[in-house]
Amino acid sequence: MLQFVVRRFIQTIPVVIGVTVLVFSLMHLIPGDPAQIMAGEAAQAETVEAMRERLGLNDPIPVQYFRYMGNLLQGDLGQSVRSSRSVVDEIQPRFWITMRLALYSMFVSVIIGLVAGVISAVRRYSLSDSMIMVAALIGFSMPSFWLGLMLIKYISIDLALLPPSGWGTWQQAILPVIALGTAGAAIIARMTRSSMLDVINQDYIRTARAKGLKERVVIYKHGLKNALIPVVTVVGIEMGMLLSGTVLTETVFAVNGMGRLAIDAIRSRDFPLVQGIVLVFALTFVTVNFLVDISYRYLNKRIELN
Repeated sequence: MLQFVVRRFIQTIPVVIGVTVLVFSLMHLIPGDPAQIMAGEAAQAETVEAMRERLGLNDPIPVQYFRYMGNLLQGDLGQSVRSSRSVVDEIQPRFWITMRLALYSMFVSVIIGLVAGVISAVRRYSLSDSMIMVAALIGFSMPSFWLGLMLIKYISIDLALLPPSGWGTWQQAILPVIALGTAGAAIIARMTRSSMLDVINQDYIRTARAKGLKERVVIYKHGLKNALIPVVTVVGIEMGMLLSGTVLTETVFAVNGMGRLAIDAIRSRDFPLVQGIVLVFALTFVTVNFLVDISYRYLNKRIELN
């Protein structure tokens, strides 16, 4: 197991390097001169040149990249142009808000998706199966920001049941979590149903039933456990979608997380801050997929960790 973890960790290094290359390229792929954009369109030539010197844009691109990597290895993501604060200091308090929102949404997605998927598979072609799949289709089709606006309109404004914005209390967390987690629950429900239908027709399921085990034990202990591997893969991918979805969801609900910070940074053209946010999102996604790979062995002991 330890060898597998070390091997997978080594395999993620090229991915991380590729991520840093893409994030670094953001500064050079934007239209126009980044120094001119950051200094302002009406800035004088001397101001623009000073900005270029400050950002190190006069150096060759390889030199800039290795300087960026050297600072990155020391935990330095640069300085925010807008606030003149360290990018790390700007991101750190917002990161944990976004992670809590994403984790709460993932928890809701997994619980609802697994339960709905199992019920749909066990009662396939029934009315409940059809209703669950239709609900999953609708849930997957609704953009999170649109669902968020509808929740604010009907739940917060019309019914006055929950606060429409903010973050800090459990009441404020309910609507953003629902808006962000609905699509994930729909995807997980459909994948769980498909995987369970493959499993419940296997010989060992029929054997378990023939031994007189309760149907609940057969479904959840023998069936669901073996059907979880493709579901876990989807959960890992869904985590990345949740992180990207926080950008709009946090803006709709006025949650001061990294998503809203990214929008504010883009509006103010604070590209060092945008670079730092994209890098943190990407590294978080790489870490989640690394943990998903490790979890396969715990779900199925027959899987060889090569």
